[in-house]
Amino acid sequence: MKRPDERIPKSDTELGKNDFMSDQMVKWCPGCGNHAILSSVAQVFPKTGYRKENFVVVSGIGCSSRFPYYVDTYGFHGIHGRAAAIASGMKIADPSLSIWVNTGDGDSMAIGGNHFIHAIRRNVDMTVILFNNKIYGLTKGQFSPTTPMGSITKTSPYGTLETPFNPADLVIGAQGTFFARIADNLPKYMTEILEEAALHRGTAIVEVLQNCIIFADKTHAQVTSKEVRDEHQLQLEAGQPLLFGKDKSKGIRLNGLHLEVVEPGKDGVTIDDILVHNPSDPDPTLQMMIAKMTPPLFPMAMGIIRSVEAPTFDRLMEEQIEQQKAVSSVRCVDDVLNSGDIIEI
Repeated sequence: MKRPDERIPKSDTELGKNDFMSDQMVKWCPGCGNHAILSSVAQVFPKTGYRKENFVVVSGIGCSSRFPYYVDTYGFHGIHGRAAAIASGMKIADPSLSIWVNTGDGDSMAIGGNHFIHAIRRNVDMTVILFNNKIYGLTKGQFSPTTPMGSITKTSPYGTLETPFNPADLVIGAQGTFFARIADNLPKYMTEILEEAALHRGTAIVEVLQNCIIFADKTHAQVTSKEVRDEHQLQLEAGQPLLFGKDKSKGIRLNGLHLEVVEPGKDGVTIDDILVHNPSDPDPTLQMMIAKMTPPLFPMAMGIIRSVEAPTFDRLMEEQIEQQKAVSSVRCVDDVLNSGDIIEI
């Protein structure tokens, strides 16, 4: 387990899940994957040990962005795509805050794309949950940056013509220090992943494969349905070989510059041939390859794909301010007004 951030005050009393659930009616559709995310987050908050008053939940626009109303913490419901920018400002202004961003695939990677990638590049210390349902749900079913090419939607009646984003490509390509992926129907695993993300020093992105039961039902079924998930999911564990299948009989091997599915014990393949997962490797090459795996050729990787240590923007800014205060001749407004060229009349 990683250490909690020493800048965030610890709670004097023991808190539980119910301490973070608000009294507001949850207005997500019955069967929506957002309910599972809400439950997991409310379990993770007390596990950090932080004071309740130091949590802030920030959102933009979309079904995911109703989140601040459903947790009993401070919250900020921003405008479309601006959650990452708002959250960055909050953390820089007050490092004692535990900042959580809730955003959708459209909110973060379409109108909010620049804010999203630059928050990641700067490595601002915050946890970002990316609800990926591959559709604009709140505005009734338009295609989003993650909608599969050819999909029939309200704004693509003859099929989308755009190549979709893979969030992992975007995050790792923007020099992200933490990226994880989880499905909304694995609540226990989701809670474990979010707890690790909460204690990461830097921008932690957790993509949740979230089901929109109304406008994109079963969009993740090829990965998440009970019938196929043993063969189409690979649950990652640091330091362990990349094995999957109902009886863990299949694995991932690096063959030259490509990954391939093999079976230890067949065709001369041994367990030593199977890749061992290393999320803390500063070189993201293998992590990117693992993140890009998709059925039917490969299982999709679930869990923490990348988690590396790097300086955070907010800490570097704190240090720079303290360094300049120590050497600056300007101590107050009068020093500014009386500095430089002064004309006496």
